[in-house]
Amino acid sequence: MTNMSKTIVFFGTDNFSLIALESLIKAGYDVAAVVTKPDSKSGRGQSLKAPSVKMLAEKNNIAVWQPDNVLDINQKIINLNRKVTGVLVSYGRIVPKSTIDLFDPGIINVHPSLLPVYRGSTPIESAIINNNAITGVTIMQLSPEMDAGPIYAQTTHKLSGVETSPELYETLANIGAGMLIKALPGIIDKSIIPTPQDDNRASYCELLKKEDAWLKPGELAALQAECKIRAHLTFPKTKYNLLGKDIVITKAHIVDTIKTPADIICKDKNFLSIDTLIAPSGRKMSVSDFLNGYNN
Repeated sequence: MTNMSKTIVFFGTDNFSLIALESLIKAGYDVAAVVTKPDSKSGRGQSLKAPSVKMLAEKNNIAVWQPDNVLDINQKIINLNRKVTGVLVSYGRIVPKSTIDLFDPGIINVHPSLLPVYRGSTPIESAIINNNAITGVTIMQLSPEMDAGPIYAQTTHKLSGVETSPELYETLANIGAGMLIKALPGIIDKSIIPTPQDDNRASYCELLKKEDAWLKPGELAALQAECKIRAHLTFPKTKYNLLGKDIVITKAHIVDTIKTPADIICKDKNFLSIDTLIAPSGRKMSVSDFLNGYNN
């Protein structure tokens, strides 16, 4: 069986999905359709923005399905009139069992954690904010329960303790795409048998909210605060009121003593020193520039 005869329907929305879709196309898989979220409003003008996977699909003449309700694609899958494997990478919606059951051997999910650790939508941010030594990527069979399906393959990745969430997203996206291309032939011909997860070891991560952005140093040790800044760099970012101005901290480090107003005392009596920030105007700058009067 050639890759061209292996029909794929790809589910994905976030940029994390893009590398996996590119890899499937380059590997010669017949991607019959890309399922993604509807275009969303973005920016001050609230203009519609298409998911990046939609633009890649259209560039490669692949059908794009953007259902408001995932069940709306069931008939489209049936109409393909051939065996189809589903691949899901950061789609952002629950796929119902009736949809999963239309695929053979189901839907294959690329998840950026060492499942059953960090089931949920923010495993990358959780690994950074909890200062974990390792994380990884899991290839699993999608189940109706959140990230609870059996595992086909798993790879660990050592964390340096200085990576930001966008850096780790890119790293794990590349690792996951490589794992997917390597494992997919054996998954499709059923020579790779998935192993059930140990639910007793499961942990969960929560969806991040805008209100999670505010830094509360009286509630966090300095290391926890520094990890939060790296973990939340993309969203929800880390906000702080410095010299009466609401800023976004983009980089900081831990120091022993206070030298400037940008050195913040934390719960453990250690200090977090801001390095770079985004001013209220939206301008990115060093903390020294901000303190020297460019704080508007």
